[in-house]
This record gives sequence, C-alpha cells and structure tokens, in this order.
Amino acid sequence: MRSYENDAIVVQYDVKRCIHAAECVRGLPTVFNPQRRPWIDTNGADADDIAAVIACCPTGALHYSRNDGGAAEAVPAEHSVTLEPDGPLVLRGHFQITDQAGHVLLEDTRIALCRCGASQNKPLCDGSHHTIGFAAD
Repeated sequence: MRSYENDAIVVQYDVKRCIHAAECVRGLPTVFNPQRRPWIDTNGADADDIAAVIACCPTGALHYSRNDGGAAEAVPAEHSVTLEPDGPLVLRGHFQITDQAGHVLLEDTRIALCRCGASQNKPLCDGSHHTIGFAAD
C-alpha cells in the first residue's frame, strides 16, 4: 500500500488491486497521471474533488482519509453487483470476503472479483482478463 498526502487528504493506493480501469485518470488527470512519478499528486486538485474521483474506482485500489476534517469515505446505501463485459464482477456496498473457515480476508466498499480465472490475486481481479483476451457478457 502506498500513500500520497497533503494537509487536506491522504490517498492510499494498493497496486495489487488496480486493474487500470483509469476512472481516476479520466476523472482528475491533474492528480492521477501514470506518466509522472510519483503518479499521484495530491496538490493537483481540491481534496473534495480527489475524494469524489476516488469513489469512482471500481476495485478499491484507491481509498482516502481526510486530514482537514472533510467527509470520510461513505459506504454505499445499496449493495450492487455489476457484471462488467469481458471483465470482473464489481461489488459496491459493505462486503466481506471470507475463507472457508470464516476468516475475513478483505472488507471493503468497492471490490472487483476475478471472473476469467487468470488473476494472480484471486479472488480479486488483477486485470489479467485483458492479457488473456477474456470474453464474456
């Protein structure tokens, strides 16, 4: 987990969970720029705008906490599961992933589950569906 911060916001990035959906890059390229190092610049926009774009990350690879007293990440009021064409199952809500013994492996509000079988980070999607040319509705 990597962290990038300023006085207003801390952005956490989990590279293992990123599938390069690029919602962050399209949403706020002044902050999220994969051509720059570091690729996240928390001084590139207002903390509220950064928080709004992070909420669009389908995998939970991006999260934030506020240093300025701003609103914390909200848990979606409704649970949803979206079948992404040629991609993962995207879960939104309050979810726990447990092993067979009931141990919690992951608890999050945004999760992408592998559907192609090729992920090296199962049960989470790692973007391998792009590499193998996975096709499914």
